Amino acid sequence: MAHKEPSVKVGLGSLRTHVASQLTEDLVGQNVRVAGWIEDIRPLGSIAFITVRDVSGVAQLLLRRELGKLYDEALQTPRQSVISASGVVQKSRAKAVKVEVEVREFKVLSYATHPLPIDPTGRTPSALDLRISSRALDLRNPTVAAIFKIRHTVLQSIRRTLINEGFIEVNTPKIIGQAAEGGATLFTLDYFGRQAYLAQSPQLYKEQLTLALEKVFEISVFFRAEKSNTRRHLSEFISVDIEAAYYDMEDVMGVCERMVANCIDSVLEYNKDELNTLKHTIEKPTLPFPRITYRDAVRELQKVVFKIEEGEDLTDSALKALGELHKGFYFITEWPPQLKPFYIDTEADISKSFDLQFGALELASGGRRISNRRKLEDRMIELGLDPSSFSEHLKVFDWGMPPHSGWGFGLDRFMMILTGKENIREVVLYPRDTVTLTP
Repeated sequence: MAHKEPSVKVGLGSLRTHVASQLTEDLVGQNVRVAGWIEDIRPLGSIAFITVRDVSGVAQLLLRRELGKLYDEALQTPRQSVISASGVVQKSRAKAVKVEVEVREFKVLSYATHPLPIDPTGRTPSALDLRISSRALDLRNPTVAAIFKIRHTVLQSIRRTLINEGFIEVNTPKIIGQAAEGGATLFTLDYFGRQAYLAQSPQLYKEQLTLALEKVFEISVFFRAEKSNTRRHLSEFISVDIEAAYYDMEDVMGVCERMVANCIDSVLEYNKDELNTLKHTIEKPTLPFPRITYRDAVRELQKVVFKIEEGEDLTDSALKALGELHKGFYFITEWPPQLKPFYIDTEADISKSFDLQFGALELASGGRRISNRRKLEDRMIELGLDPSSFSEHLKVFDWGMPPHSGWGFGLDRFMMILTGKENIREVVLYPRDTVTLTP
């Protein structure tokens, strides 16, 4: 959806009648009241211009010295302070803005105390760590705000796509008693004297929900206790997950690529200004996305003299080399069973699984699930897992489990692609990694 602010309802003592983006030539001659933070103050003899920014953009205020004390107080207000001002809209002589507000009333609502930890205009660059530690102020930088306006569009688009595809939104527990993929990368906690974990995936729950709800999706926070200090890993991340009864692997791959394409369409339609601010371009992908098998991927890597043998996982360096050969969105399919979780189904010693890639960046992983309890238990044992640890999950398979497929999709990584950012911490409001626990 668009990021246009709705008209502000005016009541007695209202601090704002219009946001900056609503100030157009249609309002010339009308009284308005605007509010926001001061970005610039430019005194020019008997007049002064004050640039006020809000979430929608900037408004230019014109103050005349004849305002007396009000004029002096306005010019002495520290930048980034929050103000409310009223006056008459008039055409501007400046090329950058079409209209301005000639101020009649000016009130400081909240003073900014200098020195500020960062320059929110971005004119004086700050290190990413310092920006994140001052994130609320950092968001006053239009370039930073643009990222999260795009994120807003993406979340709406994802929900709209999945709902239109017939999925039901659900919420699953984040404090769990069993690990979906083994406990090596889970955070543990004491749960009233028992060991519990923070969920790294809704996998087992969403499979169970297909028993009755058939097609479900969840957009939620999950946790992974990997000691990975890279530009694409977080300890707390947002995952988009679906599971669908009576869907095969190709069916859910289709849902995934349509969701991605619709997101890009929405961003291109509603976030032109934000993309321009970021100086980033994105292209609408062609459907269906290319598909290559794991075996073909290995062969392609071997042809470029990359040392890898069939059966080995595709490491970061392998994916980087593969990404040089495949620049956009593509699926890697038919992975060896030993490289996939216990719940992925197999056929002729090939797992019915896929990963969605964008160049070297993995975005999603999914496939057809095992829907037969005996086969699932055998697969657990094969991978060294104890079926008794999954008794609460396995009992559901005795109640008539339909065949089902699904995937998990990394929203934060997708945002890196849509905004052109190379560090995942740029696209998360308050990132959590191996060293960051505040703010």
